[in-house]
Amino acid sequence: MSHHTHALDHSRGPFVDPSIIRSRAGIKAVSLSLVVLTVTAITQTAIYVLVISVALLADLIHNFGDALTAIPLGLAFFLRSARGERWAGIAVVATIFVSGLVALVQTILRFIHPHTLTHLWWLAAAGVIGFAGNEIAAQIRSRAGKHLNSPALIADGDHARVDGLVSLGVLASAAMVALGVPLADPIIGLVITLVILRITWESWHTVRG
Repeated sequence: MSHHTHALDHSRGPFVDPSIIRSRAGIKAVSLSLVVLTVTAITQTAIYVLVISVALLADLIHNFGDALTAIPLGLAFFLRSARGERWAGIAVVATIFVSGLVALVQTILRFIHPHTLTHLWWLAAAGVIGFAGNEIAAQIRSRAGKHLNSPALIADGDHARVDGLVSLGVLASAAMVALGVPLADPIIGLVITLVILRITWESWHTVRG
């Protein structure tokens, strides 16, 4: 064991490997963001059942997918594996991509079968909830990712931050429909989907790098 590692051990109490400290911090960040996003997605689902908005559906599918990305990342930190983290990063990107495709299919179906939205205040509330939940998760992930020097966590944080903006699209959808533009819902659903696909591309570069 090098002298440097010994120095680290003493500053943190006896016999604690720095990789264990990193592992615990990573798991804590991932678990916290998982709880935040799961609560966000469940709340949005309850509102979706009432409203049936395709923009909201795209958002909540994405938020559930985002919450699930915590599992491979958490495992990688638990196993203290850099390679595992890289693979977890790839799993994160794959999840974002799949959620984008699901949202795309739903949006196209809505163009074919239009649907008049009701309960617009609830829809607006769902957008605000999505934004808040994602922003909190993004803060947790980004801070920990920078602190632990983990590209996978940083990618996940960036991804949650953009998700927050996507949730604001749901708010925009409610506003536009209220102003008498019913097609706004699938149009914004489509924009959200394109944003998701763009995030996939950017996250892929972050993880690969």
